[in-house]
Amino acid sequence: MVRVSGPGADAALEALAGRLPEPRRAVAAELHHPQTGELLDNALVLRFPGTGTATGEPVAELHVHGGRSVVAAVLGALGTLPGLRGAQPGEFTRRAFENGRMDLSEAEGLSDLLTAETESQRRAALALAGGALGRVVQDWQDRILAISAQIEAAIDFSDEADVDEQNLGHSPMLKKLVLELEATLGRPSVERLRDGLRVVIAGPPNAGKSSLLNWLAGRQAAITSAVAGTTRDIVEAPTAIGGSAFLLVDTAGLREAGDEVEAIGVERARASLDAADIVMWLGDPADCPDRARSIVIQPKADLDLRPLLPDADLRVSAETGEGMNELVTLLIARSRRLLPKEGEVATNKRHRDSLRECLASLREAQLANDLLIASECLRQARAALDRITGRAGVEHMLDTLFGRFCIGK
Repeated sequence: MVRVSGPGADAALEALAGRLPEPRRAVAAELHHPQTGELLDNALVLRFPGTGTATGEPVAELHVHGGRSVVAAVLGALGTLPGLRGAQPGEFTRRAFENGRMDLSEAEGLSDLLTAETESQRRAALALAGGALGRVVQDWQDRILAISAQIEAAIDFSDEADVDEQNLGHSPMLKKLVLELEATLGRPSVERLRDGLRVVIAGPPNAGKSSLLNWLAGRQAAITSAVAGTTRDIVEAPTAIGGSAFLLVDTAGLREAGDEVEAIGVERARASLDAADIVMWLGDPADCPDRARSIVIQPKADLDLRPLLPDADLRVSAETGEGMNELVTLLIARSRRLLPKEGEVATNKRHRDSLRECLASLREAQLANDLLIASECLRQARAALDRITGRAGVEHMLDTLFGRFCIGK
């Protein structure tokens, strides 16, 4: 599909198809070169006039056969027309943003949708692209504006009997706003959906860590051997489990190192434990470094015939598969506590930075004794929210964002 967007879209369509079809109706047409008259293709063409289009300007679409020669010939013919040029990566989406057809958070959602690899990523991206965050931000903006209007009335008409002095520290509306922003900032970030929860498999040497990683990853990502200390460095294996992304991390066995190389591996293993979202501990339950974040596993159930040890969560065997389905179920249950909930708006780092600025300004407004200072704080809070939707102060990052899109977007 070849798309032309801009004031010359109709002229370009008429030059190749010889006529303008009815708006928003697909019709068959022969496409001819506007200068030589050569037949280029038999295609379907559509015309979208006016501003109610995807980009907010007139659009023409040419649905041609997909051979490279056909596409190249059509693009070459369009290139001979005055005022037309090739689109830059992401240009159609950028025009939609600049023409008010979508806000910046929706464009970010579309970008996430193009790279989504799991069900949870797809659902979160669809919600963002559908304007879920933009609607929440607009509601916050409206409520802050209402408070600002009350303050301005108090400043300008303080001598009027029906205008009360404002005490923002006790304003129920402002208190509710502060609580809502705190709750939003306390939710899991979209980065965990995109990058995957970091699951570190740790324990003493020869506990079966690499075998467990290979089973969960569904491939031989790590070397396995009966020799203790085979794994000496971090081995990472991205995978999807239960519709969510995970980054599985195999680590060196935790013990007193026998040489300098093993010592480096052990140190890296300990550092990985600190960065883990979930730890799968394959050692003695009493030695588990962080029980709250850990799933304590009794490994090699095919060789260790003891019943489930006290404080262990389950017995597993990567060799026979015993307990592995239960481990996956437990892993998915743990992950749900750390990932955005279904239908919940997930925010990225840029959103959260702006929300923190907004929250800081609202808290300052609560403490302000001077209405002029409070009014300025609320203005700053609104400006911070504007940066989320792209109404202000985002020019420096637009090229980076839209440059990630393909030419067709």
